[in-house]
Amino acid sequence: MKEYLRRDNKFIFSFENGEGIIEVISDTIINVFVPIKYKEHNSKAIENLKIKEASILEKRFEDRVEIETNDVVVVVYDNFKVDFYDKQRNPLCLDYDGERSPFIRRGNTSIAEGEGISTQADFKPHKIEVIKKMLGDEYFYGFGEKTGHLNKKGYYYEMWNTDDPKPHVESYTTLYKSIPFFITLRDNKAFGIFFDNTFKTYFDMGKENSSYYYFAADDGNLDYYFIYGPKVVDVVEGYTYLTGRTPLPQMWTLGYQQCRWSYAPESRVFEIAENFRKRDIPCDVIYLDIDYMDGYRVFTWDKEKFNDPKAFTDRLKDMGFKVVTIIDPGVKKDKGYYVYDEGIENGYFATDKDGIPYVNEVWPGEALYPDFSDERVRIWWSEKQKVMIDSGVAGIWNDMNEPASFRGPLPDDVQFKNDGFPTDHREIHNVYGHLMSKATYEGLKRYTNKRPFVITRACFAGTQKYSTVWTGDNHSFFEHLRMAVPMLLNLGLSGFAFCGTDVGGFQFDCTPELLSRWVQVGCFTPLFRNHSCIHTRDQEPWAFDEKTEEINRKYIKLRYKLLPYLYDLFYQAEEKGLPIMRPLFMHYMEDKNTYELNDEFLFGENILVAPILEQGKNFRAVYLPEGAWYDYWTGERLEGRRVVVKNAPIDVCPIYIKAGSIIPTYKDMNYIGEIELDEVEFEVYKGNGSYLHYEDDRETFNYKEGEYNLYKLVQTEQKDFINIDFSILHKGYNKGYNKVKIRLKNIEAGKVTIDDVEVKVEVYGKDTVVTLEPKDSQIKFYI
Repeated sequence: MKEYLRRDNKFIFSFENGEGIIEVISDTIINVFVPIKYKEHNSKAIENLKIKEASILEKRFEDRVEIETNDVVVVVYDNFKVDFYDKQRNPLCLDYDGERSPFIRRGNTSIAEGEGISTQADFKPHKIEVIKKMLGDEYFYGFGEKTGHLNKKGYYYEMWNTDDPKPHVESYTTLYKSIPFFITLRDNKAFGIFFDNTFKTYFDMGKENSSYYYFAADDGNLDYYFIYGPKVVDVVEGYTYLTGRTPLPQMWTLGYQQCRWSYAPESRVFEIAENFRKRDIPCDVIYLDIDYMDGYRVFTWDKEKFNDPKAFTDRLKDMGFKVVTIIDPGVKKDKGYYVYDEGIENGYFATDKDGIPYVNEVWPGEALYPDFSDERVRIWWSEKQKVMIDSGVAGIWNDMNEPASFRGPLPDDVQFKNDGFPTDHREIHNVYGHLMSKATYEGLKRYTNKRPFVITRACFAGTQKYSTVWTGDNHSFFEHLRMAVPMLLNLGLSGFAFCGTDVGGFQFDCTPELLSRWVQVGCFTPLFRNHSCIHTRDQEPWAFDEKTEEINRKYIKLRYKLLPYLYDLFYQAEEKGLPIMRPLFMHYMEDKNTYELNDEFLFGENILVAPILEQGKNFRAVYLPEGAWYDYWTGERLEGRRVVVKNAPIDVCPIYIKAGSIIPTYKDMNYIGEIELDEVEFEVYKGNGSYLHYEDDRETFNYKEGEYNLYKLVQTEQKDFINIDFSILHKGYNKGYNKVKIRLKNIEAGKVTIDDVEVKVEVYGKDTVVTLEPKDSQIKFYI
């Protein structure tokens, strides 16, 4: 180390081979940066980063420099080796002091390859490489939607957005999304690492050698953020502070959604819509896949299948349905087609190295790719959303944006403008879908003045600011249902609170049992969309038999009942970055039994879901963490920190409510907007606990100006009675509830004292219901 220079929160170290920079973003977030390709960060994931005030002390030693904040100690050695410790000097994340030493692969691979068996490549060094010491007993989580189990220790992954329609299995190293972020949990402490590099990146979590793990890249800068907890929730909050948080969505986007490749012509769409209404199955959204377009030209309609798009969407609106249409990036090469002509005239498409617009093939045949790395193109694309908005479309589905291509992958030397830093496809590939989603979001926001609904298949870290995601083209296999739970949990830990899978599976043919079990999971996934592929059997809730239809109806109705609870979770997501679906260890870090639970999850903090994920199974073991839990279906109270066996016939998904929970619910409805949401009922499960409930107009951005209500309920369990305090912490939404009901679960009480006045209440079976008019800011009562 030659020398170092401090500039406020930044430490610049000079070495023989260059410089390295340590920047203190906050007391818990440290950036490690080596300017290899660019002098500055040039991040696509982090926008408008604000440095937090932090306490910073520095100490210079002969062989190292120590930088200390209120929470972590950073030790910088020669050759820019960087170690992280907690304040008690316990090691957290240390650079490995040796060289990579892969395990040996034995045998003649050519023989195996002759039979079609895939063999992995030999040891591969990387231009940029950070090797970290395995301290022992690590658990790794995150990486977005990767296949495999919840804990990623021993796995190897690559970040390179990939459209692969074959059945996704545990050996897949790439899928549609690149989220180069992971969380390490060890010794009851957690930290995260976000490797902010858009080139192809690599993560080996101890597969190559159990002594170390590493992350690497083909090019770009060495640029990573160390994010200390010590709790997992703190790490997720820190990561989303950097990359952005899922914004509060319109409430209709949280309802049930029906999709298929394809619902066309419009008579087929109305057949689907009418079936939902006459069968009493709630639904808010119907999607249109590629066949609604004129020859697969984006921002057009096929006038034979949909001769009057606005009249079509208006009729569906009258029935309570929103329409979401697919938009792919590939623009048909077709002189006279206005989108193509505008793109050619203004130089909006990616080019080859000679500046000629690059052509590949997608659904419309020969197609060109908009250069979303250019701000001019993003503005143009955002303006194009008006075409769909004017047709009555409520949301946009971005697909095929890895980008997918039918004539082989885009060559590395395809050129992009990159907002003034010209580059090639290697750098833009992983953020192509991200930038497309950003442009789409900004267009919808501009032309609707409502919270945009964008759904994308491909994305990068930070896309959660603009779009919801789904896990791509899964299959109608029980194995894909099983895999859906850890995939969604890791997506949530990776900042994507709004995520889901294709309920029932996209490819292959679903079965009644599979759909029944999948809808029980879908009920609790943030995005609840049934989607199936062309030429597969029908997969709507009524497509099989009466029993399957009834199960779908039961869990879709349960979803709508729980909408205010789910909406509260999205309020938390915007405030703190917390996911909706949560692994149990997120709230029970001290309990190692929760670290590798792949088949159950928390819906928020109060509801535990343990679905059946295997064919033919009608019972299962459920691990209940510490505390008392109520069986949702029977009301039985069970003590936790143990395994219980739950009988679960085909219509039962095991659900447990944490003692002390307060769960807001709505009345039955077929869609958002069918009834006035002027009443809420809180289900109170006996115990000690508190709850914040959020209310606004459920669609506009007015809440950012203070137009919302925030209610707080606190219950305190005493020996002979229960105290409940109801208060309004913030009242800015004038169209708030006219009536609030408190349903005391499994408590039969004929009388309740409210503000020292004894009142009669309603008793329904084993429940007692108290009705309040929330005019006063605070109401106290006891039972």
